Amino acid sequence: MRTQSTDGPMSNVSNQSLVCIVDDDPHIRDGLKLLFESVGISSIGFASTRDLLKSQQIGVANCLVLDVRLPGLGGLDFQEELAKSRINIPIIFITAHGDVPMSVKAMKAGAVEFLIKPFREQDILDAVRLALERDGTQRSKNQALQELKARFETLSEREREVMKYVVSGFLNKQTAVKMRISEITVKVHRHNLMNKLDATSLPDLVRIADVLGVSRVETAGRESEDRKLRS
Repeated sequence: MRTQSTDGPMSNVSNQSLVCIVDDDPHIRDGLKLLFESVGISSIGFASTRDLLKSQQIGVANCLVLDVRLPGLGGLDFQEELAKSRINIPIIFITAHGDVPMSVKAMKAGAVEFLIKPFREQDILDAVRLALERDGTQRSKNQALQELKARFETLSEREREVMKYVVSGFLNKQTAVKMRISEITVKVHRHNLMNKLDATSLPDLVRIADVLGVSRVETAGRESEDRKLRS
């Protein structure tokens, strides 16, 4: 690795982050480990993807630095396996034998960076910073989604049914007719579900429904029903 100043690039990254380095060259592993630790980032080195999987660190890693050519399962193949298992960890590839098609394949599959050895210390630090920021953003989104799903689970069956009509554009009167309940009951259920989902407006509720994958109600004939209700 070519040396360049390392002051500052990791200042906004949590020191709780963990980078897993997978390279069969112990000198590369040790050098990267020292570099990351010099800027407050914890890291662990592995000689192969098999060793990484055996360690079970894959479940807590915030970033992977993978050599392309490894004993056993190589870096690119490992990236594919992680994708198949729906394990989303930012990956930085490093290699001494890279080419354009290889780098394009890696980047299209979601890699953060593809660096050719020898690379500058600043380049790997910048890539790790970006990877850790992406990981933090994704973990926050995942946590928010889990919290939203938990709130949705608190809805009663009737409240979920009302929600489907509301986000499909039905008025309270139309919903009441469809569900064969009173309009005031629809309003009560609507108020309750909005509170439980922490939705502040109808557009907000529609967004939440989209995130949760709530199905819509068939809207055919809704306009004619509306005219009947007003007549």
